[in-house]
Amino acid sequence: MRGQLKDLHSHSGFTALAISRFISNVGNGISPVALAFGVLALPGATGKDLSIVMAARMFPMIALMLFGGVIGDRFKRNRIVGGADIIGSTFATVSAVSLIVNHSSVFLLALMGALFGILNALWWPAMSGVLPEILPKDKLQHGNAVVSMTTNIGYVAGALLGGVMVTAFGSGWALLVDAISFFIAGIIVWNLDLPTIIRENKNTVFHDLKTGWKEFSSRSWVVTIVVAFAVINVAYEALLQVLGPLNFAKLDNGPQFWSFNLAALTIGMLTGSVISLKVHFGRPLLFAMLIISATAIWDFSLALKTPLWISLICAFLAGIAIDIFMVIWNTSLQSHIPEESYSRVVAYDAFGSFGLSPLGIAAAGPLAQFFGVSTMIYVTGTMALVAALASLLVKSVRDLKPVTSA
Repeated sequence: MRGQLKDLHSHSGFTALAISRFISNVGNGISPVALAFGVLALPGATGKDLSIVMAARMFPMIALMLFGGVIGDRFKRNRIVGGADIIGSTFATVSAVSLIVNHSSVFLLALMGALFGILNALWWPAMSGVLPEILPKDKLQHGNAVVSMTTNIGYVAGALLGGVMVTAFGSGWALLVDAISFFIAGIIVWNLDLPTIIRENKNTVFHDLKTGWKEFSSRSWVVTIVVAFAVINVAYEALLQVLGPLNFAKLDNGPQFWSFNLAALTIGMLTGSVISLKVHFGRPLLFAMLIISATAIWDFSLALKTPLWISLICAFLAGIAIDIFMVIWNTSLQSHIPEESYSRVVAYDAFGSFGLSPLGIAAAGPLAQFFGVSTMIYVTGTMALVAALASLLVKSVRDLKPVTSA
């Protein structure tokens, strides 16, 4: 493993990228705890209000994602990523200060989230294309695993810090740390010294979208996984953004208990990164979707109101599965999709995979009020289980092989 890390470090820009992901994800670990309990602490706030704020970021991100993919294939990707992080830090700061001075509202938090979502539509397709500009194809699985490892270490630290800060100082101060982390990470990525890739493009935006669609739709394994995750992400985002916090909202230590679950999930993801660094997957997507189906155990443990230690173990196991899938998926796309159209394919992937998620987030709060939180968490677990297993009915998903050389 030490030799692999040394080899990756020799590629200019890799270490700085990994460090930036660690810093940014300290903030990302803080944010869900701080924002969720910040909303629930507003006078008269309900699960419906939490759904509104959490969905506000998703709607513009999904709506503009395809155009973000076109931009990511036309301009320098690290500058798009860095600029989005730097500007986004100002929106996070506004939310933080509003909570600190007790002049926040559901409308303000939703507005800041929506503006951040616009930036995410640019950030996401560009970010996933930065690593292939640094590493050759045969090093991508190891590179993805290491970046994922640093990302997850940051998220664990952030989730634990978020629970402590929200309980001790309030959500506003926790969100301020989140904003600072985005600013620092943005500066690092902006200044990456990457090779200049000339992308002369005189085509219209819609022509680029059309050619990107051809690259995306011509691969049945890509389309199948995206369709499966359209369902899985509805369930996962509803749990992560709304149902999980609501499940612990009535407890005095609710923020800490939920942050413990997020930390356990991310420690599992860190473990998954280590496994991905060491293990070669002969049929990667077959293995990935089998273990993704098993993530439903976390949902079921929460719905059953099991003791905290059981839900933490289940979150840990779910995290292993999620991270192995992400490494496999990113590596598969980076290995099989041409570089010149990569950001557009990723944009179609994100658009399809998360296109329904805002509706799930928006509906989760009202449905939980009507049917009960536990009932809705049972539903999310069942949705993820069925969708993951159904994807394995497609032969190209079962038979996809990795690229083993440049």
